[in-house]
Amino acid sequence: MISFKQIFIAIVFVLFAFSVLLISNIARDIPLEELKTEFKNKNSRFVEVDGTFVHYVDEGDGIPIILLHGTGASLHTWDLWAERLKDKYRVLRITLPGFGLSGPRSDKKYKIKDYVNLLESFVEKIGVKKFYLAGNSLGGSIAWLYTSFYDKKVKKLILINSSGFEFDEIPFVIKIARNSFLNFLIKKTSPKFLIKKSLKEVYYDDKLISKSIINRYYKLNLRQGNRQAFIDRASINYKDHTSRLNKIESPTLILWGKNDEWINVKFAQKFKTMIKRSRVSIMNETGHIPMEEKPYESLKIIEDFLVD
Repeated sequence: MISFKQIFIAIVFVLFAFSVLLISNIARDIPLEELKTEFKNKNSRFVEVDGTFVHYVDEGDGIPIILLHGTGASLHTWDLWAERLKDKYRVLRITLPGFGLSGPRSDKKYKIKDYVNLLESFVEKIGVKKFYLAGNSLGGSIAWLYTSFYDKKVKKLILINSSGFEFDEIPFVIKIARNSFLNFLIKKTSPKFLIKKSLKEVYYDDKLISKSIINRYYKLNLRQGNRQAFIDRASINYKDHTSRLNKIESPTLILWGKNDEWINVKFAQKFKTMIKRSRVSIMNETGHIPMEEKPYESLKIIEDFLVD
C-alpha cells in the first residue's frame, strides 16, 4: 500500500526534475549581429519593406525566381537549390518576417494576406517585373495567394507541400505555441528536443537530419523576437482563401512529398482540381521539405517544369 507521504515525495521529485529541465533549457535571445557572422551569405541583402526588416539573398543572372520558405525555416532551406539555379536564373531567396535573420514585425501582422502585401512591396522595391515563384508550406500559401492577385507578374508557379487548406491535424509545435500554459517552452526555454521533433516530422528519413541542420534551425529560432513571433503567428485563426485558386492562370507545378506528416499528400489533388493549368508530381519516401531532404531529385523536377 502506497502511503500519502510516498505519493507526496514522488510529486515533489517530479516537480523538481521538471524545474531542473526548464532551467537547464532556458535560452537567451541571440543578437542579430552575432547571428550574421554565422548565417549571412556573401550575397545577403537587408532591406526595409513597409517598415519591416527583410533579409534576402540575390544571386545569378537570368529570369528571376523567387523562393519562399515554410514555417520555422529561413532562406537557408533553399541553399542546395540556389547553388545550381543561380547558373541559369537570378535567384531571390527571402526570409519571411518572423523567421531567421529577418526577425519579427513590430506591428505583429502575420496573416497570409499581410505576407502577400509584403511580397508585392518587395518586388516593387527591387524592381522585379516578371518572375517564377516557388513556395514551400507557408511559403506555398503565400505564393498561390499572391499569384491569384498578381497573376500577370508570375511566369510560372511552383507549390511544394503547400499549405492553404485547413489542417487535418495541427503540428505538435504549433499546438504548443497556441497553448497559453505551455508556450513558455517556446518563448523562454526553446529546448532542442522541440526542434529535433519538428525536424523528424518534416523529414521522411531521420538519418538525413545532421547536427548542422539542427544547429541552424535552433540558432535562427533564437534570433531576438522570433520565438514570440512564432507564438503570435500560431494564434492567428485559419482563414480560407482557397476560393481564389481558380483565379490563377499561370502554369503551376504542385510538388509533394508522399510521406508528409504535416500536410497530407491528398491536398496535392485538391490544389490540382482548383488551379486550371496545373500538374502534380509526387515524390516517394519524401517528407514535408523535399528541397532539403532530396534537393537534387526535387530540383530536377523543377528544372524540367521551368524549361517545358
